[in-house]
Amino acid sequence: MKKQIEFYKNKLTFEMDPSDLFDALENNEDIIIIDTRQSFGFEQEHIPTAINLPHREMTEKNTNHLDKTKTYVCYCDGIGCNASTKGALYMTKLGFKVKELMGGIEWWKFDGYATQGKKSSKGTMVQCAC
Repeated sequence: MKKQIEFYKNKLTFEMDPSDLFDALENNEDIIIIDTRQSFGFEQEHIPTAINLPHREMTEKNTNHLDKTKTYVCYCDGIGCNASTKGALYMTKLGFKVKELMGGIEWWKFDGYATQGKKSSKGTMVQCAC
């Protein structure tokens, strides 16, 4: 049982679901959302307040302006995409505190939250001082 408890605690340390992310944003926690997809996906639709940093472009040089005291939440399309996992891995290797958003933007929308971009979807909008 002790191993199982440790497993679940570790899992929650490295992942969050859309509801947890929404609550964290509403509570103005030190979170920065990273859309790890290519720029054309971000331009079409993204989670509000997210920045676009494709996982293939994550280097020490192009992340040196980011604050390492914040927590970065990486996401991609959803469970059929591993860009968020790659992004979380690269950001962790670069020394950032990182979590991965379970289900990506698809589960974000499934939970009823709004997106922004050319093909934005309606839903509950984050109300934060981000």
